[in-house]
Amino acid sequence: MAELLHQLIEQSAMKTPDVAALWHKDACLSYRELQEKISAISAGLAAAGLARGERVGIYLPKQPETVFAMFGANRAGGAFVPINPLLKAPQVAYILRDCNIRILITSSQRLEILEDILAGCHDLRVIVTVDEQPPGTAPTCPQKVLRWGQLLNNPVLNEQPVTIDGDMAAILYTSGSTGNPKGVVLSHRNMVTGARSVAEYLGNIPGDRILAVLPFSFDYGLSQMTTAFLTGASVVLMDYLFPGDILKAIVRYRITGLAAVPPLWNQLAQLTWPPEAGKSLRYITNSGGAMPKAISGKLREQLPDTDIFLMYGLTEAFRSTYLPPDQIEIRPESIGKAIPNAEILVVREDGSECAPGEPGELVHRGALVAMGYWNDPDKTAERFKPCPGRPTELPLTEIAVWSGDQVRKDDEGYLYFISRKDEMIKTSGYRVSPTEVEEVVYGLEGVAELAAVGLPHQDLGQAILLVAAANPAITEEAVLNHCRQTLPNYMVPLAVRFIETLPRNQNGKIDRKLLANTYRDVFQY
Repeated sequence: MAELLHQLIEQSAMKTPDVAALWHKDACLSYRELQEKISAISAGLAAAGLARGERVGIYLPKQPETVFAMFGANRAGGAFVPINPLLKAPQVAYILRDCNIRILITSSQRLEILEDILAGCHDLRVIVTVDEQPPGTAPTCPQKVLRWGQLLNNPVLNEQPVTIDGDMAAILYTSGSTGNPKGVVLSHRNMVTGARSVAEYLGNIPGDRILAVLPFSFDYGLSQMTTAFLTGASVVLMDYLFPGDILKAIVRYRITGLAAVPPLWNQLAQLTWPPEAGKSLRYITNSGGAMPKAISGKLREQLPDTDIFLMYGLTEAFRSTYLPPDQIEIRPESIGKAIPNAEILVVREDGSECAPGEPGELVHRGALVAMGYWNDPDKTAERFKPCPGRPTELPLTEIAVWSGDQVRKDDEGYLYFISRKDEMIKTSGYRVSPTEVEEVVYGLEGVAELAAVGLPHQDLGQAILLVAAANPAITEEAVLNHCRQTLPNYMVPLAVRFIETLPRNQNGKIDRKLLANTYRDVFQY
């Protein structure tokens, strides 16, 4: 049984070598071919000087070389750092410097974008471009630059570096409410256990074909690959331009599983799904925020034979809860219960467990809890703390991840997301969850996408602004009247702003922090 992340592919390559593992556009690689590429890249990285535990940065879109590089880095004894391809040079430079990346794998075009920042990346020794540059166009940089073909032309290593499941496998950067993004360090045990847990409740099988549309720098996006490779299923890599492209891909590749975040589901729910999509699509999943009831209802109408899994996760613990499809009609607002091999607690500030219905902080314990934040002991100590309620007589203290998210548990043990602590709106002495306001407005016909944010107000402390995607059929007064009819006065937004599209962060979630900064002075007099 595979214990290391790259062994997931080795295991499937031994069991089913000729089964399709990876699709990209018209190209398909079997598990045997995928394993051969990973072994070659592993040897190339070792020859380029990668030492055990060193980091390999990967700044590429979703393409086969991205996959080869990630698992090849692990096989060579290193850790991979997937860098969101949407990031610009300053953000990439921060990641390169912060986790001391030794080898960077990117494209020639992206290398040109990074030219001005490379001199400040003192730990970076080698850059690998996956494509060939025209003569005389290579940017000037202090690092050694290799071509992809040079990595492939090394003897495959029969003896791999000593690696155990507690060693670092990857660093994923996640945005916080303040400051620079934090690098969450994940071990092989974290990622393999996560793959087994998710594959268990999704019921993944070798015949599955999973469409990967989310970035691999996002743990939820990366999970699509790990669960597929664990079970011998296949993955289709896709960077889409329009939501409609996803529906075409589902039909073309006969996709059985699709994962997305709420803003994307909002867009997909507005489309007319072709009947062929529903015939192959066995399940869909949501994480990265609550899926509004109106959206899940539309999806159920169009996909009556497709299971919908509503989930909750955080990068620091990969995945925490899921709601079985048969519970959606009964409790559509729930994020479910703990995934296999995890325990979820709801606690007060002093660590004591909350009563049913009482709001508290979600605490995750188990093998999925990450190793901490890279090179940041202070922030690690804030989020990774002793597990509440564990025996104090034990010589070693168990560390759990304290999510910062407010949830409540009902009498049957099902969990309900309330809000992140740093997103709670404090107005007129009340604490208001933005998702509670949004849920009401999503019930208004014609509303597709919106966000509630708290802004400074001299009398209220904070006032609620609702920012919605432009729709000529909806007016500000109609939205406010609907809120007045369904919400207590203190929860009614003071104003509505319509914009073309709502901004998203690098993981595809609505960027509430940017909205709050953009409209910060709306209620200032």
